[in-house]
Amino acid sequence: MSLTIELSVNGLIWPVTVEADELLVDVLRERLGLRGTKKGCGTGDCGACTVLLDGRAVNSCLILAVAAEGLAITTIEGLAEGDDIHPIQQAYIDQGAVQCGFCTPGMIMATRGLLDENPQPTRDEIRTALAGNICRCTGYGRIVAAVESLAGSEVRP
Repeated sequence: MSLTIELSVNGLIWPVTVEADELLVDVLRERLGLRGTKKGCGTGDCGACTVLLDGRAVNSCLILAVAAEGLAITTIEGLAEGDDIHPIQQAYIDQGAVQCGFCTPGMIMATRGLLDENPQPTRDEIRTALAGNICRCTGYGRIVAAVESLAGSEVRP
């Protein structure tokens, strides 16, 4: 059954026709062309598809697109302002937390969700917040260091 819905993604309204059982990750990638959100496991275990839904980090592979109608969706593409990357993205670069890059968008979005909720997280809180995101390259040390470098700083919306 096809439905026409409006999704608010990165501050823009997108009218889109979806199937009732279509996942948000697929609509973002295939219908809207926002390929920064990665499709990894498809079961909510890897975190590669993490986006913000009304400011909360969620796995978009577990959310039906129709359930996201009326909510503010932020993807990795929505963090940068023009050519200026977001401070979280810069911290990941500065700390060498980016390797193959597959997990990076999901990690950054989970970091954004954490820092919006808790601007001064402890190392344990950082690890807990990122526990749902799998990285096979970095060993997590540099990722945690990137988040720690931002703790207590003003991270722009």
